[in-house]
Amino acid sequence: MNMINLDNFFLPKSIFLGQDISSPWSITANAEEIIHAFLSTLDQQYIINNGIAVHREATIEANAIIKPPVIIGPRCFVASFTYLRGGVYLESDVILGPSVEVKSSFIFRESKAAHFNFIGDSIIGDDVNIEAGAILANYRNELPKKEIVCYYQQQHIHTQTNKFGSLIGSNSKIGANAVLAPGTIIDSQSVVQRLELVDQLQ
Repeated sequence: MNMINLDNFFLPKSIFLGQDISSPWSITANAEEIIHAFLSTLDQQYIINNGIAVHREATIEANAIIKPPVIIGPRCFVASFTYLRGGVYLESDVILGPSVEVKSSFIFRESKAAHFNFIGDSIIGDDVNIEAGAILANYRNELPKKEIVCYYQQQHIHTQTNKFGSLIGSNSKIGANAVLAPGTIIDSQSVVQRLELVDQLQ
């Protein structure tokens, strides 16, 4: 099986030290455990309450729903009616606009999801811009066999899991109302056009 080198998608991240990062789907499948472990390393700049850590320089608007474990880093902005669940990590300067749902995902520095987005079981690199309405789907509802199979560098990669969204490399742009099918892998510096369907199933 072709292994995916995460260093090709974003800079090394301290949250993954000592963790199984052999594949992006092993990371998202263990998002809660990874985030719980990292909580104990945070300094006093974080306010920690019942598995939710919010940096003192972060902003969370009213009516956001945040379920532990979650880490929200410095200068992050979480807008009203955003919903975070299943283990979510926002590194720093991340912006989540109104009515964004994030589930079991890691979003790294300076990345943005405008509004009305779903980001499921995904890893988003640095400085990625996700325009309004774009969806990172995480489940093959339409197929009789639910296992997520990624297609990358002309090889099929069997994940042996039924839940995985996308791996998006740094400095990529995802257009409004685009849909990234489960198992999508996008290299750094990529552009997904508005209304585009990215389905790498072969």
